[in-house]
Amino acid sequence: MAIAKDEETLEGVLRDYEQDKFAIAAILRSAVATESKKDDWQVRAEQVFARLAEDRFNLVCVGRFSRGKTSLMNAILGAERLPTGIIPLTSVITSVTYGPDEKVVLRYQDRILPREVPLDALTQYITQDGNPGNIQRIKTAEVDLRADILRRGFHFIDTPGLGSAIAENTETTEMYLPEGDAFLIVTSYDSPLSNEEMRVMQAAVASGRRIFVVLNKHDTVDLKERGAALDYVGRHLISQFGDRAPPVFSISASEAIAAKRKGDLDGLRVSGVAALEEELIGFLLADKRTEFLLRTCDRVAALISELPQEPKVSRLASQIQVLAEKISKTHSRAAKGSPKKQFSSTSEGFRPCEICARVVDAEWDFLRRYQYDLSVSRDEQTRFAERDGFCCFHTWQYASLASPRGVSVSYSRLLDRFTARLRHLADAEDGIDTLPVNLRGASHGQEDCILCEVTLRAECNALAAVQKRLETEEERTLDALSAICLPHLQDLCDALKNRRLITRLLRRHAIIVERLSEDMQRYVLKRDGIRRTLENKDEESSASRALLLLAGHRNINFDRKRR
Repeated sequence: MAIAKDEETLEGVLRDYEQDKFAIAAILRSAVATESKKDDWQVRAEQVFARLAEDRFNLVCVGRFSRGKTSLMNAILGAERLPTGIIPLTSVITSVTYGPDEKVVLRYQDRILPREVPLDALTQYITQDGNPGNIQRIKTAEVDLRADILRRGFHFIDTPGLGSAIAENTETTEMYLPEGDAFLIVTSYDSPLSNEEMRVMQAAVASGRRIFVVLNKHDTVDLKERGAALDYVGRHLISQFGDRAPPVFSISASEAIAAKRKGDLDGLRVSGVAALEEELIGFLLADKRTEFLLRTCDRVAALISELPQEPKVSRLASQIQVLAEKISKTHSRAAKGSPKKQFSSTSEGFRPCEICARVVDAEWDFLRRYQYDLSVSRDEQTRFAERDGFCCFHTWQYASLASPRGVSVSYSRLLDRFTARLRHLADAEDGIDTLPVNLRGASHGQEDCILCEVTLRAECNALAAVQKRLETEEERTLDALSAICLPHLQDLCDALKNRRLITRLLRRHAIIVERLSEDMQRYVLKRDGIRRTLENKDEESSASRALLLLAGHRNINFDRKRR
């Protein structure tokens, strides 16, 4: 996972946008909590929540077949997950959005129920080889990918190639144009700007939508040829659209894919895709989303103005006004910046603390064998009784695994031991005074519990293993490390000696915690906006994942003496 200062990342700029969106929702949520007005007010508040929950940005990729549209999308996504090839694709719109699990949902022209298929099977449904002439009558293929740029609200729309022998391809693409917030017109150096591409561009310009023209495959021509082609395309666009002529970007999608695969920022800049990404983000924030946030602030302010003017309501009115002023200033400024870093290629899935997992496995393996030994071996029952059994915490963990019969057999000797001890204390002259010492077995500390010993030993071994991996294979281990729970993160930092490594570990986990918080806020927002169908698995599980991250596994980080 790439680590960089937030202000130096395009992802950080988008994150700030999303945090402002969450702040608007929080103010509106407070207003709803104070509201006692009629149902109409509540309906309008829900509509604002719904607008915030549905916020998305459709970037439509258009161009002749074999221009490299899909390769460009793969380059921006940082992963070669969408199928590419020179064979014209069928008349199927492919939308690419964020999802915690890679999958494809097919929607048909004449069926109500969609169909889910693996991503690896996508070519069977959207290519001419797999679905000639779209005989399967698929309307759209919705691809879920785990990529950061999608997680932040981008929806990529890959349209069928223009100008192919399949007439439906061009018709399908032109019919989908109204769905776009902006367009990537992808042409190439071998034959730039076909008639079909110019026709789509004229329709988009007439509608007032933003256009970005991309000349792909600049790695196939020398600098002189590149300059001549860029000059031709620029002059042609000015002659057609005047001061509304869209900007032109020279790129190599194949070079960008290779650079992102290697983490080569210099190579990414040479490919031209870094500049394109920066321009897309700038438009997204300055021209599109800043306007959206400010309009939403106005709607929230209007709702607040209808509430009884109490002190808490006045505070909310002031908060939304201050937030609107901040949005107006910061997003336009951020859009004009020149971020030094690019998106990390993919957003990692949440793996719970691997140290907790090692300890849970060790406990389970021990209990699985030990509960059987306790139920059949009198010698083991005697030793168990002499140790005063398990601690209170592990007593119930054992009980969740053992049967009532097993508990009865295993604990009878322990209870006999306590019977004798209680009688002795009752008869002894100083028995009452020694109760705290002699009855400690009924709720004794973890230092005498055999399962606590197993837990501590497994925990020490797991921590030592992670520490060794970090110190010997730092980069690979940081990339693959699970979300270490905060109690074990403290132990791990205490064990590490390298301050720079500790710093990288903490920054990595700051990103994990931040993303988890965002998932929780998106979940609440979609619930408030009655948009449950928009929820994904990450958001639905965010509450339980947050508790796992903060406290670790429920059977591990109880109150006991730490290492």
